[in-house]
Amino acid sequence: MPSATTGQCENKECAVGYATVSENEEQTVFIYQGVTVEFEDDKSKAKGASEAIISHCTSVASAAIKSGSDEEVSVSKALDTMTGLTACIENSMTERIRKANEEIRFQAKIRRDMGAKWENYTCADLNVTSSEPVENITWSYNFETRDVHKMLDRDASKIYVVDDFISPEECQAMEKAANPSLHRATTADGDGGSKVSDARKAMQAGVKVPWHKEASGDPIATLSRRVYDFTNFVTGFDLEEHGQEDLMSIQYFGDNYEKGEPPDRYMPHCDGDCNGLPHRIGNRVATMVVYCEIPEVGGATQFRNSGIHLKPKVGMATFFSYVGSDGIMDDGFTEHSGCPVLKGNKKIVTQWMRKGVDKDNPWDSFNTLGVQETEEH
Repeated sequence: MPSATTGQCENKECAVGYATVSENEEQTVFIYQGVTVEFEDDKSKAKGASEAIISHCTSVASAAIKSGSDEEVSVSKALDTMTGLTACIENSMTERIRKANEEIRFQAKIRRDMGAKWENYTCADLNVTSSEPVENITWSYNFETRDVHKMLDRDASKIYVVDDFISPEECQAMEKAANPSLHRATTADGDGGSKVSDARKAMQAGVKVPWHKEASGDPIATLSRRVYDFTNFVTGFDLEEHGQEDLMSIQYFGDNYEKGEPPDRYMPHCDGDCNGLPHRIGNRVATMVVYCEIPEVGGATQFRNSGIHLKPKVGMATFFSYVGSDGIMDDGFTEHSGCPVLKGNKKIVTQWMRKGVDKDNPWDSFNTLGVQETEEH
């Protein structure tokens, strides 16, 4: 390369080197004297590390073979060598994976600690705008096309926003059906039941979906069918409506705060397991939250461990799933909360969806610990 001071190449000769970038992470280009160029990324680093382990272990195995006599290597000698080679690779990989897991745990703790601070900041700053999506797509359903914004698109942790998901008529039908049975919202109590908790201050009511009226265009059945069709479109879960939870109308009221009471809100929580363990049959795997009425002040939805803040719009839906294609649950990226409602009302419709339920094994045959009643007796 030309000198930065003289603009001339060394010995008046310039050299050119090339590197091809990739779509992988941690890309680095090294330029050595003589313009020798090397490129690496996370995948090439992993490949290099595995090749180094195999090369080392192969050398050890080769030395073991050569340590014998010059006569033909016996079958038992060959088997011993192969066993040693396998043990060498296993031990080397075990140590490398242990160190990687230690680093992952350390970074996860930092992420969660930062998320806790970010939670309070973003809820308090009413001027914070919604996070930007990583990708925008469209979804066509019943001759209508809706805009879908991918906020997070991991295998076990998806967060999407859908514009104009629910109609005013569907919102009115849900509110009318819910109002007679509204009661204080509850949370799981840790013993298989539920309880009223300060972590969740709102009113709620379950609404059974009248599937027998779907063919005649019932608004609640129409809404629920749209929820399942979208869920299966983006996840491939192939969930059916049979045995699922009721639609839930949840209402937060700003006048409680204006009267001097603690504001209605929902503290950070996971809708299903978010422990990185295998999914338990009959437990939740996805959630759809649809906004029918939004408050004048407050009421944003946020996923603090993913750094995602969503200011709702009327008719908008927030969808998130929390199990991967391998059956392993999310590890906290879909933990979410509802910021305090300070003025006006927030009225949402929520559908929690489960995998492994059906007509014979409905959702309410499982307690809040995920244990089916028939298993307890």
